[in-house]
Amino acid sequence: MDLKILDEFARSIKKAKIKSCLIMREDRLVFEYYKNRKIENNPQKINSCTKSILSILIGIAVDKGYIKSISEPVINFFPELMNILDDPRKRHITIEDLLTMSAGFEWPEFGEWNYSTPMVFSSDVIKYVFERNLENDRGEKMNYNSGCSHVLTAILQKTTGMKAIEFANLHLFKPLGITNVRWYEDSKGINRGGDGLTMTTVDMLKMGTLYLQEGNWKNKRIVSSDWLRKSTQPYYLTYEAIGYYAYHWWVRNLNINNAEVSSTEMIFALGFGGQYICIIPVLSMVIAITSDMYEDSLKPLRLLEECLVHL
Repeated sequence: MDLKILDEFARSIKKAKIKSCLIMREDRLVFEYYKNRKIENNPQKINSCTKSILSILIGIAVDKGYIKSISEPVINFFPELMNILDDPRKRHITIEDLLTMSAGFEWPEFGEWNYSTPMVFSSDVIKYVFERNLENDRGEKMNYNSGCSHVLTAILQKTTGMKAIEFANLHLFKPLGITNVRWYEDSKGINRGGDGLTMTTVDMLKMGTLYLQEGNWKNKRIVSSDWLRKSTQPYYLTYEAIGYYAYHWWVRNLNINNAEVSSTEMIFALGFGGQYICIIPVLSMVIAITSDMYEDSLKPLRLLEECLVHL
């Protein structure tokens, strides 16, 4: 990569509230920035990047047969909720609907809730989610909903007999050499699927590299390439400023000033405040970013694209 372009990128992120940024291309670290040594060594709260890692865990659970089908109705895992289903359509919401956030619940997380959710104060988050009114039929529209993510960690716990963090340590984190990680829980001991993970920037980079290597890590299969392909297809376009939504991953097209690559796809995890795990397959590139930009979570994405356009 052009050193002049990287120097300009370094100056721009130092002016902003970006805490760390790592760029790997063709298995080589080509850019490294940490605001200070503490950020380099300590796990950072990655907010909704948690959702994308959860997507990988759901794929591993499907691969291993813990989850039989993502077409299975969610209510099958929570029969105790049957008596509160005031709308019969709720019985048909599937795991896939949760993954694409197209379950149909009225959920103004990107509206009047201002990126927060009252569910965090609930003593029973799963019940809180299913008591929400439906404003759409399942599969009709994507609406950002961290409640869907939390229900997924509950399903993972029910089907595997392990908390999500235990399942992740066994089948994802430890095989990748990730040991310095924490996953916060709700009051019932269910890991917070929407935003609960903390990890280092290097470990975030490993998550993206696993995707780039089609689910393999040091000659060991971690998750099927079929799942990774399916889980990163652009399914719904609700927020044009961000991109399409897949199975808890975002997808958008980049315009790059390169004769060989005029337009290419970027797959990315996005956390509130500007946390990112980005994969650009055609460039063999992975980027990890942590930030404190709660007033503008998309600013790191804009700065990154300004850099990439001049490749």
